[in-house]
Amino acid sequence: MNLQQLRILRETIRCKFNVTEAANAIYASQSGVSKQIRDLEDELGVSLFQRKGKRLLGLTEIGEQVVKIADRLLLEADNIKQAASQFSVSDRGILEIATTHTQARYALPEIILKFKTLYPNVRLVLRQTNPRDIAAQLADGSADIGIATDVFGEAEDVLSFPYYTWQHVVVAPSDHPLANKDNVSFEDIAEHPVITYETGLTGRPRIDQAFEECNAVPDVVMTALDADIIKTYAQMGLGLGIIAPMAFDPEKETGLKALKLATPFAPSVTNIALRRGRLHRGYVYRFLELCNPSVTERAIRDAEAQRDRAGQ
Repeated sequence: MNLQQLRILRETIRCKFNVTEAANAIYASQSGVSKQIRDLEDELGVSLFQRKGKRLLGLTEIGEQVVKIADRLLLEADNIKQAASQFSVSDRGILEIATTHTQARYALPEIILKFKTLYPNVRLVLRQTNPRDIAAQLADGSADIGIATDVFGEAEDVLSFPYYTWQHVVVAPSDHPLANKDNVSFEDIAEHPVITYETGLTGRPRIDQAFEECNAVPDVVMTALDADIIKTYAQMGLGLGIIAPMAFDPEKETGLKALKLATPFAPSVTNIALRRGRLHRGYVYRFLELCNPSVTERAIRDAEAQRDRAGQ
């Protein structure tokens, strides 16, 4: 058994048991990947995958147990490399951040500028992705830090901390009937088409909750992943846009106004997160502190210890 076999095992699962895709992901041949899987199964004396002919359909019961152990071994192998790098070169390397378009465009520029001033030799990779995929990227090691709203709650291998709190705003074309009205209610909004975030993302539960509490049903005619798309179509008159406030600057927007709401939306929290149990280089922890000064390396270790004591 070797680490390469364990990496192939994990990559095959990540690629939904498609051996060809797994081989392409690690720049290997399909036959080579298949042989490594067979060799691992032969050494262990068990079948790790359910099969139909040559196709892999899923994991066996023992396969699921092996994968959990393999993930821990690969994580510790990566931690060994990180520990060694701390003593060799501590101010250069790569920092990979998985986040959404809205966070990358509006929330992170000042943080990134400060970070690059402190660590000019660190190459920073911003991976804009679907919020639902961020926790998985942290878990498989393809990202060091994740930043998003409403996506980390169920992820067992992820530690998340508050970044900042915000409340949705409703934007409308300047000539919209509600544009100059004071104390706009959710019942008022429900009388018009609405464009907002996809279900479950970017604080959408707080939007749904606001309408439910006043027994109003919004006419959601379109959903999107990021605020710029929502603003574009709201500006075209296709509906009222409900977006995160950092994406709306009244001094820079053309043809859009924020409505004056009678009742604000419930607060949403954007979180910063990292893989539980993974040792990071010092500059990763410094980036987290720039986002939230209370998220120190010590605070992260304490949170990990608390999760361990809770048996999670």
